[in-house]
Order: sequence, then C-alpha cells, then structure tokens
Amino acid sequence: MRILSGIQPSGKLHIGNYFGMMKPAIELQKQGDAFLFIADYHAMTTVKDAAALRAMTRDVALDFLACGIDPQKTAFYRQSALPEVHELAWFLSTLCPMGLLERCHSYKDKVAKGIAPSHGLFAYPVLMAADILVVQSDLVPVGRDQKQHVEVTRDLAIRFNNSFGETFAVPEPSIRETVAVVPGVDGQKMSKSYDNVLELFGDPKTLKKRVMKIVTDSTPLEDPKDPTTCNVFALYKLFATEEEANDLAERYRAGGMGYGHAKKELLEKINAHFAPMRERRAQLEADPDFVEDVLKEGALRAGKIARETLRKARRAAGLD
Repeated sequence: MRILSGIQPSGKLHIGNYFGMMKPAIELQKQGDAFLFIADYHAMTTVKDAAALRAMTRDVALDFLACGIDPQKTAFYRQSALPEVHELAWFLSTLCPMGLLERCHSYKDKVAKGIAPSHGLFAYPVLMAADILVVQSDLVPVGRDQKQHVEVTRDLAIRFNNSFGETFAVPEPSIRETVAVVPGVDGQKMSKSYDNVLELFGDPKTLKKRVMKIVTDSTPLEDPKDPTTCNVFALYKLFATEEEANDLAERYRAGGMGYGHAKKELLEKINAHFAPMRERRAQLEADPDFVEDVLKEGALRAGKIARETLRKARRAAGLD
C-alpha cells in the first residue's frame, strides 16, 4: 500500500501541525510505502518571496526529520523536484469540469481570509490531484477539511481511466477522525492565519510568553473549574498520559487550582516532549548537506515512479 502526505512550507510549523499532520505521517511509516512531499509549488499561491520560500522549505525539512521522519522508510522530497507533476496537472485540467472546482470550498475560504484570488489558487485541487496520482498513491491521510480534494482526485482519475484506459490507481482518503482540534492561544483552532500558534521550535522565551497568554475564563483561583471548557487543559491532554490528565482534571474540579499553575505544567510538558527533537534539529541544522541529500534521494525514488506514470499517461492520451 502506497501512502502519500504533503504539507506547505508557508510558515513556521506549530503544535497544531504536529498533532494534526506530522505525528500521523510519522506513524504511517510503519504501515506501508510512505511518501511525503514539501508542497513548494502550492506555497507559491501565498508566498511571493523567493528567499522566504527557500528558508521555509528548509525549515519544514528540518522539522520533519527532527520529529521522526525516517528517510529509509519514507521518500521525503520537494514537490518542485518532480516536474512531471505539472505535465500531469495539465492532462487532468483538460478533463476537469469547471463546476467541480467551483464547488470546492477551499478557494472561497482562502479568499475570505485575504489571500489574493488567482488561477493557481482556484486550480489548487487539480495540482493536488497530480501530486497524488503521479506516484500512484493508494491512500491519502487528510483532515476532514481536505477530504473534498481527495474526492476531486478520485473523480479525475476515474475520468482519465474511462477516457483513455486504466492508467491511475484510484486513491482512498483516510480521514483522521481521532485527531482533536488543537486550540490556539486565543481559543480558536491553532492556525498561522490567526497568529495564535505555539511554534514547535521557536525561541523558548517566546514560547513561555505565548503559553502564559492562553485565553482562560475569569473563574477565581479558589473556585472549581471545568477542564472540558479550558484551552490550557485541552493542550495539556495532548502531551499527558491518561493518568496525568485525570489528575489535573480532579485538581481543576476541586478548586484552588489557578490557571497560571496549569499553564506552567503545560509548558513543562511541551518542553519535555520536544527537548530531544530540539537537540536532533540542532544537529541537523549543523549538517545541511545531509538534509539536502535526504530530499534529493527522496526525489529520486518518487521521480522514478512519476516518470513511469507520466509515460503511461502520455501513451494513453496519444502523446507518446
């Protein structure tokens, strides 16, 4: 079973990215033939600074390798290292009904958030379909908000197969139902768009300041508190064992537990969890050639499949 995941290098990765996408991708290395790409083509819809794009792409590579991506188990590569993706995207574009793209909610959502509308942003699902189909992926782990894009991919694969003959594997989405929504410091979903994130490998002093600014209610210290409505507790649960979470919940309900104390315990958990990854990241940062070699090797593995896929697609469409 071939499994594909991807992430945009559009800013510093944060705890929401870690629990929502990174940790599941690392765990999937044990379940099949894993492919992971840094979606730098996609990032061009929002990032207009070449130096920034290079730096953020490198940061994403460092973060994933530090957090546990194993290059022996996962083909890890830059999207832009596979030019076949763009040729395949054109093939799929010729079969993609306008109505299919017009029904995709992501374009409207992004424009509503202030991203400038462009053809690239509108056609994003077609390029995503090419990413998936070019390596003949069987399974695509996504959050529920990305399920529609995998459905577009399935539709385009079936249309191509019906028009030109069996060429593509039709992928299945794997919806990460068990991943909790990670709250940001303001209580909304953690997102770079809301500037409410806790960065994975940011400055420790900045991390402490942001943890201490997490929004809570005004319940006095001595009064009982409801852990199920507390942003601090929701974050703490992500790092704690069940026993530790139950213990903190009991102290909330008993009263005498201030939010400041809970924030300090959360900070300790975050620091302890990411300490070995910070150390690993520092080692990787000191060896840029290793990181580049990993991405090149991943591109060679993915590129071999992509070239064969495109050869089949060209022949099927009459372009051989």
